[in-house]
Amino acid sequence: MKKIVLLSLLFQFTCSATLLSQSALTLEAIYKERTFSQKRFGPIYWMKDGNGYSSIEKNEALGGDEIVTYDAKTGQRSVLISAKELIPEGQQTPLPVANYYWSADNRKLLIFTNTRKVWRYHTRGDYWVLDLNTKKLHQLGRGIPSTTLMFAKFSPDASRVAYVSRNNIYVESLQTGVITQLTSDGDDDIINGTFDWVYEEELNCRDGFRWSPDGKDIAFWRSDTKGVGVFYLINNLDSIYSKPIPMPYPKVGDRLSEVKIGVVSSEGGEARWFDFPGDPRNNYLARMDYIPGSNEVMVQQLNRPQNENSVWIGNTQTLELSQILVEKDAAFLDIHDNIRWLEKENYFTWSSERDGWLHLYKV
Repeated sequence: MKKIVLLSLLFQFTCSATLLSQSALTLEAIYKERTFSQKRFGPIYWMKDGNGYSSIEKNEALGGDEIVTYDAKTGQRSVLISAKELIPEGQQTPLPVANYYWSADNRKLLIFTNTRKVWRYHTRGDYWVLDLNTKKLHQLGRGIPSTTLMFAKFSPDASRVAYVSRNNIYVESLQTGVITQLTSDGDDDIINGTFDWVYEEELNCRDGFRWSPDGKDIAFWRSDTKGVGVFYLINNLDSIYSKPIPMPYPKVGDRLSEVKIGVVSSEGGEARWFDFPGDPRNNYLARMDYIPGSNEVMVQQLNRPQNENSVWIGNTQTLELSQILVEKDAAFLDIHDNIRWLEKENYFTWSSERDGWLHLYKV
């Protein structure tokens, strides 16, 4: 074992030394020229037929990205969407693809580009849709400020796309281009369809809305940060003078944002709200997803100490709530992201911290 470890270390050292001998280790080489960055791989997504997967690769001739597929059995590579097909009308260069998302039938592609950071990650930017049948490429959110779109998602039938911009939720028809604004109260205090710092920091929550399986509704989180203490970050990067950035962030024991989950028609209208028990400023609605093929959502509600997880089933039509499971621990509980639905969505898996077993629960 020691010999294997030593050989591995020697190999890494030799490779590093060879690389350093070829390129000077300067700040420009590291950050500007990105000489030492690893070669990009992915993101990869399995295609609908299950025979292969897609990925992003660079077209060196055009200097742009293209979407390629690999056959899982043979490894054969094919260019599915060339870099030329990703050149918008009136422009000379292809869109740089930060990420991409397929419609369920693999006939439309959603392209995330021109990204900006929100806190830690690049979750804001521009989105384009490419129709593989017509080869038509068009940008979403015309009339909405650029680089402000977040978490764009196809409707189940891929006829529309929903996204967040400046803390409000929108739905856009791909056929007509008509944009319907589903929420209108989003501002510096009210957050629809995404989250404040606490939910991102402690619960890994960023994307805050879900299409219903039939595409008729959208379920989403709404956070009210009014009354939360303000912490100031200092921006020393954008100019020679520093600038304070106010951020609602509660210290330990102080009040949290008031968070609730609602449902709104994807055609527009008033949102309707679930009434979860407990103080909304002293609990977390940590997870919410539609149960596949139904009009019900499963919600995980954590208490403030994060040692009790109540699991609810919510009917999005009647707004009735049924508590189906409570997990407790004397110290701390992790959120469950490994739920699997079985037997025509009548059962789900739950890995319990009480005994370390994987349990099967009936809805």
